[in-house]
Amino acid sequence: MTVIESVSAGTGKPDRVPLKNWLAVIAVALGTFLVVTVENLPMGLLTAIGGGLHVSDGEVGLMVTVSGLVAAVTAPLLPVAIRGLDRRVVLLGLILLALVANVVSAVTPSYAVLMVARLFVGVSIGGFWALAGGLGVRLVPEAHVAKATSLIFFGAMAANVLGVPAGTLVGELTGWRVAFGVVAAVALLLVIALAVLLPKMPASEPVRLRTLGEQLRTPAVRVGVLATFLLVSGHYGAFTFVSPILQDVSGVGAAFVGPLLLAYGVAGMAGNLIAGSWAGRNVRGTIVAVSVALAVILAAFPFLGGNAVTGSILLIAWGFAFGGLPVSVQTWIIKAAPQGVEAATGLNTCMFNLAIALGALFASLIVGAVAVTGVLWVAAGLVVLTSLVVFGTRRVERV
Repeated sequence: MTVIESVSAGTGKPDRVPLKNWLAVIAVALGTFLVVTVENLPMGLLTAIGGGLHVSDGEVGLMVTVSGLVAAVTAPLLPVAIRGLDRRVVLLGLILLALVANVVSAVTPSYAVLMVARLFVGVSIGGFWALAGGLGVRLVPEAHVAKATSLIFFGAMAANVLGVPAGTLVGELTGWRVAFGVVAAVALLLVIALAVLLPKMPASEPVRLRTLGEQLRTPAVRVGVLATFLLVSGHYGAFTFVSPILQDVSGVGAAFVGPLLLAYGVAGMAGNLIAGSWAGRNVRGTIVAVSVALAVILAAFPFLGGNAVTGSILLIAWGFAFGGLPVSVQTWIIKAAPQGVEAATGLNTCMFNLAIALGALFASLIVGAVAVTGVLWVAAGLVVLTSLVVFGTRRVERV
């Protein structure tokens, strides 16, 4: 069998990882690519969907809000609901659910039916992330878990750079319904890939409601979940207003915002891969270093980003820094809860989705009361708190 060999730290012995296992990791990464694309696709097709179903842009925007909130609820509860089911079967079922929901979205006669479909999209998103984030420990030896986790999160980063823009382009050229149909076709191909590549993954120990509480009583898990809330709410609070920040603070023309966001996304993909490697060796140091860097970038933007050149440089640096944080915090979660990865990952996924919604809400209030620069400083403050919380945590086993 073709294998990838490496030397396990501290043992000097090669870890032989079957190529099929790495292909399974890549298939899971494609799954995260799909669910993030499905979640955010309405943003790029907002006007077209609204015109087609005769509803306002605000009502179409609720498609993302609804799926995000359902995902936040599903993430911690799905591992409890599936108990001892084979995780391979559950993952296939979740992608099939996304497939059906997108087919319904493509042919829906009304806005109400579309919103029902988005409820099921939320279940698929929350459930898939709750399981996928911790699958590295099931697919590769410990020495390779950080790399596998980085690849899985790379799929999500790639979705924002490639998946959503590609879906938007398809919608613009052929119609928004066709875009949802194409995503459904991709989901079908992914189901086949997962069915072929994933091994059977029976539950090591069923997750119960009390398991969630037990994980929250673990200091390192609490810190990881809190770090996710601070980082994600700060980042998304500021990033929600990235277009006015670039145009009003840096003087970037509207035509250049899209290309700059593409560069931001590519930088995020690079940051994800590099930080994932660092986190495998020193997860605490990686989170502290990258969060401090992100805080400095956000705080400096109003002062140093006053022209198109420096604003563009800071935006790309912003993408690189944030790209490394989700995978680093997930690595922290895996190390903090080696016997309860699913439950801890579900809690972390729940917090991630809630932080996106709350970060955007509070940022809107700040921008309305102060100015767009105010949200950058608040975001920087939240990110600094992350580094302080993580750095000040007592060392616990495996972290």
